[in-house]
Amino acid sequence: MNNTLNFGQALESLKQGHRIARAGWNGKGMFVGLNKGSSECLSPGRTETIEGVSETLFELGNTGTVTRLPNLNMRAATGSTVTGWLASQTDLLAEDWVDLDADAAPPSDAAKSA
Repeated sequence: MNNTLNFGQALESLKQGHRIARAGWNGKGMFVGLNKGSSECLSPGRTETIEGVSETLFELGNTGTVTRLPNLNMRAATGSTVTGWLASQTDLLAEDWVDLDADAAPPSDAAKSA
């Protein structure tokens, strides 16, 4: 894990479906993953935005359902999921982020929603 990232780089990895973590986190198995949003209406090439967020971060939802915006979730050291994880100021400024899936095939949908 020598290839550390800043938060902006880590965020771009998240948008590609990768899991990210801080090298300095003490808990084993802790990571942050993207939970894609859903909308009943997406453009053909997913080239538009929904509330300023790229449609590539959404899945097609059922007709008549509300739009659910994407969010970040954390897998805690206990194995539980923290829904709607928020980065601290230290997390935002840290230079020790790692992309856990950088050398792997794209993660499964289950891993992405962590």
